[in-house]
Amino acid sequence: MANRRNFLYLLGAGTTGTLLGTLPAASWAAPTIATVTATEMFKLPPLTYDYNALEPHIDAATMEFHHDKHHAAYVKNLNAAVTKYPELKTKTVEQLLTSLSTLPKDIQTTVRNNGGGHYNHTMYWQIMGPKGGGKPTGEIAAAIQKQFGSFDTFKTQFNEAGTKLFGSGWVWLVNQQGKLKIITTPNQDSPISEGIYPIMGNDVWEHAYYLKYQNRRPDYLAAWWNVINWNEVNNRFAKSLKA
Repeated sequence: MANRRNFLYLLGAGTTGTLLGTLPAASWAAPTIATVTATEMFKLPPLTYDYNALEPHIDAATMEFHHDKHHAAYVKNLNAAVTKYPELKTKTVEQLLTSLSTLPKDIQTTVRNNGGGHYNHTMYWQIMGPKGGGKPTGEIAAAIQKQFGSFDTFKTQFNEAGTKLFGSGWVWLVNQQGKLKIITTPNQDSPISEGIYPIMGNDVWEHAYYLKYQNRRPDYLAAWWNVINWNEVNNRFAKSLKA
């Protein structure tokens, strides 16, 4: 199995479409990276743990490819879009995503896709970590208990939403007007663009799990709970109450 994953990884870094055949290209191949000639506004945040720190639940090859290729591409493409308009250089990614309709029309889709990819993935790396998992603690544990009845019920509903999402996208726990909800978004759309604060989210694009789990998305969703950093989720929950 390890040799197969390594082979898929090497293939994915080069010509992904040949072996994978029927897989949707948009959900597998790394995005095309634009060239940025001006000073980059947005930076790829480094991982705070090693690529292999989440094994056996998420393998090192997936982490390296996902962070260094996919997320890096979103950052590059976002920078390329905003450098066309100097007045946007003072904007944060959150400000861009919450005011998409006011941006120049020729970059709205690029910012939506790549700004969303940057924002979503930055959160994704933060809410995972080694020695994670287990049941939630702190204020988020009490809030989940109150809203869903139990953590097991919440986890089941979250996984079901992620499994049923057609194509590529994200499954989220959000704070919407003071109420916890499970929602999904397609592609790299972020709840923040709709004024909804995301507390935690799982990436269900195939590039997040295919090297290890192939087409078994439910297995990936089930394993993901073993790497959750509940301290960071609590931090985000606290921020959501102030948002």
